[in-house]
Amino acid sequence: MEDERNKPGLVREVLDGVAGLAGSYAATLTHLFRKPVTEQYPEYKRPLPARTRGRIILTRSPDGRERCVACYLCSGVCPVNCISMQSEEGPDGRRQAAWFRINFARCIYCGLCEEACPTLAIQLTPEFAFSKDAIADFVYEKEDLLVSHGGKDPAYDFYAHAGVTAGGPKGEHIGEDEPVDVKSILP
Repeated sequence: MEDERNKPGLVREVLDGVAGLAGSYAATLTHLFRKPVTEQYPEYKRPLPARTRGRIILTRSPDGRERCVACYLCSGVCPVNCISMQSEEGPDGRRQAAWFRINFARCIYCGLCEEACPTLAIQLTPEFAFSKDAIADFVYEKEDLLVSHGGKDPAYDFYAHAGVTAGGPKGEHIGEDEPVDVKSILP
């Protein structure tokens, strides 16, 4: 036989239900008599937090060249596969994107592409309000995404830190040691 003291009574259950309803109605009534806050959206745009994730852009190095090296990390990490690209070797020997495409109709603005980019080429801006009449207009090509500045870190130059021979001989990059002759350290 169950102990009668451990079993909640009908009166207790009814009181808990009434208390829940009364709390809900009290919250509704407090907001009912407040003055509404209306912001005229196109004229006044509320300041957004610094880390707001919105429209994606492709930035440039301080020397004005494209930062994207078409490493496919952003398209690989994208959970909805809205990023696609093709790599090529540029006239100066640097790797670059022959074409770069983002389908904003599928993008969920998660920011994983920005975190995965080793060159800081792909960045998310606070711009979130862009609409189109046709869904095909949400597919942006590289020309639509490229901007003329460096984005959040305008002084960063990937090739100055990468140690790639296309940017100069080995041992002359920032923070890079001279190459070691392996035969000179043999026993």
